[in-house]
Amino acid sequence: MRKNSIKNIRINEEVMRELSNIIRGEIKDPRINPMTSVVAVEVAPDLKTAKAYISVLGDEESQKKTLAGLRSAEGYIRRALAKSINLRNTPEIRFILDQSIAYGVEMSKKIDEVTKDLREDSDDQD
Repeated sequence: MRKNSIKNIRINEEVMRELSNIIRGEIKDPRINPMTSVVAVEVAPDLKTAKAYISVLGDEESQKKTLAGLRSAEGYIRRALAKSINLRNTPEIRFILDQSIAYGVEMSKKIDEVTKDLREDSDDQD
C-alpha cells in the first residue's frame, strides 16, 4: 500500500476521528487540556506506527503537560483504538505537538498590523 493511496487516506481519517473521540471522552488525566484537538494523523503504510499531530489551546506549560499526559496514556489509547477500529495491526502512536494554528494566528496579527500601518501612512499623505 502506497503512502497516499485511497485506502491509507481513509485509514488516516478513521484513526483521527477515533483518536479525537478517545481523547475527548475517555481519558480522565487532569494534565490533558480540555481544548486539545487532533489536527492530523499519518499512519505508516505497514500500519505499525502512526504520528498524531496534536494542537493545544493554551500556554506553553499547558501544552507540555498535555503532551506528557497523552504519552503516559499511549497504552490505553492504543487498546481503545484496537477495540474501535478493525485493523490488521493497531499502530503505535507518537504524539507530536502541532504549532501551525498558533503560528497562523500570530502571522494574521502581524499582517493586520502592517496593513493598519500602511493605511495610516496613506491617510497621512492625503
